[in-house]
Amino acid sequence: MRHMANREAEIEALRRAISVCRVCRDAPAKREGDRLPHEPRPVAVLSRTARVLIAGQAPGLRVHESGLPFNDASGNRLRDWMGVNREEFYDRERFAIVPMGFCFPGYDAKGSDLPPRRECAPLWRSRAISAMPQIELILAVGGYAHAWHLGARRRKGMTETVANWREYFFANEGPRILPLPHPSWRNTSWLRKNPWFEAEILPVLRQNVDSLIR
Repeated sequence: MRHMANREAEIEALRRAISVCRVCRDAPAKREGDRLPHEPRPVAVLSRTARVLIAGQAPGLRVHESGLPFNDASGNRLRDWMGVNREEFYDRERFAIVPMGFCFPGYDAKGSDLPPRRECAPLWRSRAISAMPQIELILAVGGYAHAWHLGARRRKGMTETVANWREYFFANEGPRILPLPHPSWRNTSWLRKNPWFEAEILPVLRQNVDSLIR
């Protein structure tokens, strides 16, 4: 019991530290002019019991406004892929959610979301994952998460990485890693061109998620 209480205290301390992080605004990694242009609102879900970790990219504007990760159309698609409802998805006893960047990075000149901030992952990800040794399955959502979780094992592009999912999922060390495309509407045409994703990977995804959260 003492061990569990210590772990919960460690996770709660980490949650508090993340919630007040302002490094991207106050000490930007690239240069003075690269400060986050709005008030940071870190969004991450840490858990002492969850066995599934969702590693996304960075919050969008709707997530920034609500404070709920994947509280948008991308989240609806991801939940459908996983075979879970909103209540299950937002149950921190079942799912941990640790994106590559915790804050909405803003938009580029074309109105698209900027990449995850460079400050976040080096500062927080190893600490967050180390605090959750019970994680058995990591859903690496999108290219930035592929790069961080797969390292040199990642293939050249997103399609090739996802297509070779067995290489990572059945590795003999650490949690299973399942690389996924980002569930953004921008990948709708990719899903149509690659029907093997829904036919081959979604059944594995749903079966494993179900076995770990029920």
